[in-house]
Amino acid sequence: MKGLKDILSNTPIMELHGNEDIQIKGLAVDSRKVQQGYAFIATKGTQVDGHSFIGKAIQLGAQLIVCEVLPDTLVNNITYCKVEDSKESLGLIASAFFDYPSKNIKLVGVTGTNGKTTTATLLYRLFTSMGYKTGLISTIENKIGTATISATHTTPDAISLNELLNEMIDSGCDYAFMEVSSHAIDQRRIAGVMFTGAIFTNITHDHLDYHKNFQNYIYAKKKFFDDLPKSAFALTNLDDRRGNVMVQNTKARIYPYALKRTAAFKAKIIENSLAGLQLDLDGAEFHGRLIGEFNAYNYLAVYATAMLLDMDRFEVMTALSSLQTAEGRFDYLYASESGKIGIVDYAHTPDALEKVLTTIDQLKQKNTQVLTVVGCGGDRDRAKRPIMADMACTYSNRVILTSDNPRSESPDSIIEEMEKGIKITDRTKVLSITDRKQAIKTACALANSGDIILVAGKGHEKYQETNGVKHPFDDKAILNEFLNMN
Repeated sequence: MKGLKDILSNTPIMELHGNEDIQIKGLAVDSRKVQQGYAFIATKGTQVDGHSFIGKAIQLGAQLIVCEVLPDTLVNNITYCKVEDSKESLGLIASAFFDYPSKNIKLVGVTGTNGKTTTATLLYRLFTSMGYKTGLISTIENKIGTATISATHTTPDAISLNELLNEMIDSGCDYAFMEVSSHAIDQRRIAGVMFTGAIFTNITHDHLDYHKNFQNYIYAKKKFFDDLPKSAFALTNLDDRRGNVMVQNTKARIYPYALKRTAAFKAKIIENSLAGLQLDLDGAEFHGRLIGEFNAYNYLAVYATAMLLDMDRFEVMTALSSLQTAEGRFDYLYASESGKIGIVDYAHTPDALEKVLTTIDQLKQKNTQVLTVVGCGGDRDRAKRPIMADMACTYSNRVILTSDNPRSESPDSIIEEMEKGIKITDRTKVLSITDRKQAIKTACALANSGDIILVAGKGHEKYQETNGVKHPFDDKAILNEFLNMN
């Protein structure tokens, strides 16, 4: 229970009508979750306007209505709070309701197109291995210490986020690491959250179905850094052409990291093989289990973050060297019977796919064939579909275009849009097989001993979403099933 004045203490209010002495039992942004004594915050979404459900929220017991537009008729015994931006207010109210949890834990956010999950997960595993009770908020899973809570969004809504941070504090967590998506920044899901630090990994074309253009996408990421307090650190990838843009207006302390340029935190690849990466990491020799240049950046970002959080350098180097990658990120399988190699990766953008394929190209033997199975998600950025197909053809000997998560779209139509990116000279190397399981099976059947089969796009996901239904589907399990085919 929280008093009205307490939960609205940091929220700019335009108008307040009704009893100001009420006690609030809970918060809801979805009217279906409202209970007696709750506050209902009406927000305008991309599909639904919460203002349309104010009446239903009151029927279910809402005592406080926070909205941008007051209803024509105000119900007696209901308190109404008019605000300019209800999404922003939701974050501020949620933070106050849960006693400002982000102020009582060292919270670091990771944003960028690629590398968010790996970086956040490695940080969680690093700090856990060093004996700290740590929280994780990521695409794959949320963790409080060793307890796992399934994740439904890359970044939870403001109520769930503050509740999760509060649970982390109650369980004794000292640190928390979270992915911060562009959607979450734009939708103000992190409003009112106090970050100890922020990491920028990279930015390439993605989510243009939502942001409409690349400039809006860049601006959404940049706003995360614009809003950081002076007490925070901003760690940015200087090798990315927009690394400086991200932090140009931040009040936080800026620390660049790079492989190819002079920076506060620097690394150099000495050797990159299937056994892992050997790096000159900040002047010391380091060997880690992860593979590829993109993971050299992830290692460097994790190391730099640990240093900025005042960890012991030797302890960090030692613990970091033994860590495994996040699930579905360059997941490596070797079939001893057939000699075939399988790799599962979440790469679902042209840049991510190129990074994985160029890494494979650098590591493969002279006569190794690369077979790539790839699709594109439905109801998402359509502009990248032909680019993904072209990228797969550029670095692969055989390509099988297949279904990803078609959602409400026809999987065949998505594949047809991908096929438009295939050059005439590449058409003989491409097959289109809508059934994803059959596509993986075919790739394994076409491969010879020593060949590499990349299954890209879904990574850690354990489902395939079609017309609103999530059917069980695990790329890694299916690839493992067929990898020993002769």
